[in-house]
Amino acid sequence: MQEKKAIGFGLAAVLLWSTVATAFKITLDYFSPIQMVAAASAVSALALLAIAGYQGKLNQLLPTLRARPLYYLMLGLINPCIYYLVLFKAYDLLPASQAQPLNYSWAITLTLMAALFLGQKIRPQDWVACVFGYLGVVVIATKGDIMALQFDSPLGVALALVSTLLWALFWIINTKNQADPVVSVLLGFVLSLPFSVGLSLYMGAWQPIPWQGWLAVSYVGLFEMGITFVLWLNAMKLTRNTAKLSNLIFLSPFISLILLATIIGETIHPATLVGLVMIIMGLLIQQWRGRAKADDASASC
Repeated sequence: MQEKKAIGFGLAAVLLWSTVATAFKITLDYFSPIQMVAAASAVSALALLAIAGYQGKLNQLLPTLRARPLYYLMLGLINPCIYYLVLFKAYDLLPASQAQPLNYSWAITLTLMAALFLGQKIRPQDWVACVFGYLGVVVIATKGDIMALQFDSPLGVALALVSTLLWALFWIINTKNQADPVVSVLLGFVLSLPFSVGLSLYMGAWQPIPWQGWLAVSYVGLFEMGITFVLWLNAMKLTRNTAKLSNLIFLSPFISLILLATIIGETIHPATLVGLVMIIMGLLIQQWRGRAKADDASASC
């Protein structure tokens, strides 16, 4: 029964994550990237505050913050503030069908950064995974014309790859954090919110935004940054087979491409599918004979 609940929570999280690339593009029609970060962070902070209250964890907020105030400020500035600013700008510059698979290579980036910062050994299959993963990135970014190395938006590609570095860095810094995950993420959102709001005001006055824009950004705040994290966390706690659960993540990018094509009519270039398959192959190679490391990474999604 518990395993069925775990799969249910996991599938719900994956399905919601599959919709966010489409939601990003819709929301960017109404908001600039920094405005989107500020508004979505506020919605997510409120959602996480409600979840923490429901779980009876609000009394942990101040003690946790007092114990390591600069640490949680740093986490919040990395994610959500800087990470989502970089990611949303990448989506602003690239078709979502390119930005989403490029960002999906973060798990391979995490392996390299864990070796650099945590001293973890890179196994032979990790190097093979890197070759497949980053070759897939190049295929997507160049639309299959690898030899020419011409990008529609070099800055967009660079930002999408930088987002993988930021996301991996966030989880590496978070590795030894013993505090409750919901409380930790909530503190990050609350502490970073003044910075994202202040930067959005500094970058220019907010123009009137129709209700459709507020609905879209609320969806992003709830289902990219907030509620979905809790669903996945519950799935990881309930399951007895973390590796099996983590494989559900591989459904997300393909569902996302279908939604992009059907909802906003984005053309999916054949090279995008080829490159995405190569990235997925790289991630599967990483999991081979290395379930423990894959489990740690999947728990961070």
